[in-house]
Amino acid sequence: MTEPSTITSVLVANRGEIACRVFRTCRQLGISTVAVYSDADADALHVREADTAVRLPGAAPSETYLRGDLVVKAALAAGADAVHPGYGFLSENADFARQVADAGLVWIGPPPEAIEAMASKTRAKELLGIAPLTDVTEADLPVLVKAAAGGGGRGMRIVRELDRLEEELAAASAEALSAFGDGEVFVEPYVENGRHVEVQLLCDTHGTAWALGTRDCSLQRRHQKVVEEAPAPGLPAALEASLLDTAVRAAKAVGYVGAGTVEFLVAEGRAQFLEMNTRLQVEHPVTEEVFGVDLVALQLAVAEGRALPPEPPAPRGHAIEARLYAEDPARAWAPQTGVLHLFELPGEGRTRLDTGYASGDAIGVHYDPMLAKLTVHAPTRTEAIRKLARALERARLHGPVTNRDLLVASLRHPEFQDPGLLDTGFYDRNLDALTEPRPGGEYAAVAAALAEATANRGRFGGGWRNLRSQDETRTYGAHEVRYRPTRDGGFEITAPEGVRAVSAEPGRVRLEVAGVVRDVDVAAYGDGIVHAGHHRLTVRPRFADPREQTAPGSLLAPMPGTVVRVADGLAVGDRVTAGQPLLWLEAMKMEHRVIAPASGTLTALHAAPGRQVEVGALLAVVSDDAATEAAQEDQTV
Repeated sequence: MTEPSTITSVLVANRGEIACRVFRTCRQLGISTVAVYSDADADALHVREADTAVRLPGAAPSETYLRGDLVVKAALAAGADAVHPGYGFLSENADFARQVADAGLVWIGPPPEAIEAMASKTRAKELLGIAPLTDVTEADLPVLVKAAAGGGGRGMRIVRELDRLEEELAAASAEALSAFGDGEVFVEPYVENGRHVEVQLLCDTHGTAWALGTRDCSLQRRHQKVVEEAPAPGLPAALEASLLDTAVRAAKAVGYVGAGTVEFLVAEGRAQFLEMNTRLQVEHPVTEEVFGVDLVALQLAVAEGRALPPEPPAPRGHAIEARLYAEDPARAWAPQTGVLHLFELPGEGRTRLDTGYASGDAIGVHYDPMLAKLTVHAPTRTEAIRKLARALERARLHGPVTNRDLLVASLRHPEFQDPGLLDTGFYDRNLDALTEPRPGGEYAAVAAALAEATANRGRFGGGWRNLRSQDETRTYGAHEVRYRPTRDGGFEITAPEGVRAVSAEPGRVRLEVAGVVRDVDVAAYGDGIVHAGHHRLTVRPRFADPREQTAPGSLLAPMPGTVVRVADGLAVGDRVTAGQPLLWLEAMKMEHRVIAPASGTLTALHAAPGRQVEVGALLAVVSDDAATEAAQEDQTV
């Protein structure tokens, strides 16, 4: 049994949203807080919110947040008496837990032995008598390559073709090593279109184990959760009771202490054990909202040796959480970087925001692209869905591309609203429809054009002329706007048709379309992007810059990142085939393959391992076979 202790100062061995989340509870309990930060995070929100902050020199996770020795030194130097690991990084590292305890600090987590038993997915399966796949054959396909340590979708690959297995094993191992400091991977059967259901656990040192209901986390991209809810809707009572019982038995079998989660894949009325995460989960807010508890406060109480009540509080209502990412779902979920100029939620209603960013913060390339989590609680699932979709829709997000529109469309999709249709294949089936351009872009472009014209009028003077001039033209993405000033100081819109300008100011334009009048807020930050209402518009210059033209077959970096690998033996002059992986970029802790766009000859290769590249940087050029033959024919004519 743990000796009672009193925690007075907590270092969070993590960054971003989870660090801010733990700090919030610590402040409420009168506990002082210590942040650690990399050079890339020097101005991050979690650093600003902490009472004390300690620098970890460097930017890459392997140099900073994955260095347990440096984190322990930081805790001792700052006078902390406890360490909270958050999630990711070192949160499921038994050696780190021992380092913390050996330094005389309180570890806010499970015993190292429990971490070793359950944090490695391979060892957890062995404990439960489940063996990983070895000697994979065609009959075993599809299979899932999975990192033994960590989570969040990193180090995971679906393999449907046997000749791709070795390549995906290597890629998953490299990604897992970068994210968790452990490159061990294994193979298990891949179940198509099951439901991802999990049980939240909380155990104390006095033998009490709470199973705080179920969560459904079936909406995922790249095996990483996007929307989570509690309780998991539509589960048969007997199956739900079985999941809760299995989770508690697993925890007691390893002497578990603290918060943890047991995850299952549910298909055809049966549950398959996936893993036990020996830490707090990203999606813990939905459980907190349903049970009316603060899981971080309870973690601290358990770490101090206090006993939990014999039974948890009764659940009430329904909660749904959506993860807001800086990414472009329409471009293979490519992570985005840049300045988050404005980040505001609507004031009315009860929407919980957990974030590591504020307006004006920069989103960099080194870490996960999650910006925030929005959570709502309501008496029913239907009400919770409606409230969350509306809160997301009304949020003001100015900066890089985000998945906000995808989240709104997902919540309102008939498949999501019907619990009987929930499964992990949701985005495989529906992504194209969910990422179609939002309607109304042409009217947002009108507002952008008139706001610019009004601002220029105030800046440079001018206005209506006696001689009627030709239309002014502005283009935003695919939308062309034509207008001319009127005698009364307003504007006449000639394209698109059917739009009347009621009033225009630099920051707000009122338009009438088919008798409906709407105000559109407009903001620009000098980066070639205009935010008009909920639309993010790219300003197209009147005249193309010849320097922006690229040769056919050019492979451009889809995101800023680091070249981590180039295909073995690849060199200029080699023949390549369409779809062949040429190189790998690492951005925001994920690996991204860059493939040949067509069969042809590699005529340029500008990528080398370790090279940092910006979005749009030229990586390689593949000359298409047909283009090469046509050019040769032209030369012989």
